[in-house]
Amino acid sequence: MARNLTQQPVRGRAADRKSGRPQDSLLCDMELPLRRTFYPLGFAVEIITNDPDVLEAAKESFGHRRLRRGSATLRVHIGISEGGGSGCPPEPTRRIHNYLCSLVADAHNQALLDLKTCTTFVWLTRPALKNGLYFRYNFLEKVVYLLLGASVVTDIHAACVSKHGKGILLCGDSGAGKSTLAYACARAGWTYTSDDTSYLINGSDVPRVIGHSHRVRFRPAAKDLFPELASREVTPRMEGKPSIEIPVSELPHIIAASEARVYSIVYLNRHPKAIVRLGPLPTGTATQRICKELFSAGEIRAKHEKILEVLTGVPAYELHYCDLDDAIDQLDLLVLGG
Repeated sequence: MARNLTQQPVRGRAADRKSGRPQDSLLCDMELPLRRTFYPLGFAVEIITNDPDVLEAAKESFGHRRLRRGSATLRVHIGISEGGGSGCPPEPTRRIHNYLCSLVADAHNQALLDLKTCTTFVWLTRPALKNGLYFRYNFLEKVVYLLLGASVVTDIHAACVSKHGKGILLCGDSGAGKSTLAYACARAGWTYTSDDTSYLINGSDVPRVIGHSHRVRFRPAAKDLFPELASREVTPRMEGKPSIEIPVSELPHIIAASEARVYSIVYLNRHPKAIVRLGPLPTGTATQRICKELFSAGEIRAKHEKILEVLTGVPAYELHYCDLDDAIDQLDLLVLGG
């Protein structure tokens, strides 16, 4: 993992900022005296800021995990300034060129990342920070997982459950039922690791993934399938999709594990009149599909495609189903070798 080369902010510049120097508008001397280390996916990330509410938000996003993987520490600098209007900014637009990445909501709220050196800085206004969900999902978590994805993991659009120590990646288009089937498996005694995104550990000899095993996210329609969700409120726009988010700690019947070894990859094909059927896919099909879904570019994408080759030898299947119980029966047979 590359060492962060950003210098620590210079202190004692308050008088200079009042002097009206041309460079004051650059915010280049913003003091960031507060810092705390968190462990998203188990990797150390130090948040450096000038506002305690940033650290509180980071605790809400990453405070569930203490396990540390590796020895290096990533650093994220977040400066909060006054001005920029009183309303919440729009959702940021992401642009990537090779290993350079930007998240721009407006002139006062943006993030810049160098994914090669893992150097980043986030400039935001207080109204953006005040809206906790907006700040966490659109800037804090995106920046942190972009850095982790450029250095130690490769994210895959897949849920993950396991049984008898055998992990299965549940893949498919948006709306294919990955989260729903993963939760249904967990209710049936499977071990839950992730609901929609799994992170392949770079450099592992065998394919292993890490997931957000501390929470489960659903589409609102899941209330019709699982009675225990009936009283749960919908989270306001999370990455553009209304969702229900529940900590696994509030679901005592669920067994969760943050990591799983991948033994099979299953693509979901759910449709109302489907006759349940699990059929094999040609070798390499899953790797090709996952590569096409990568949301990276340039050198980082080339790196991810190389890492994903570890999945080439993993058996892949397509599951046609309508009923959740029928789908679980097929997955049970798969882990038992039937």
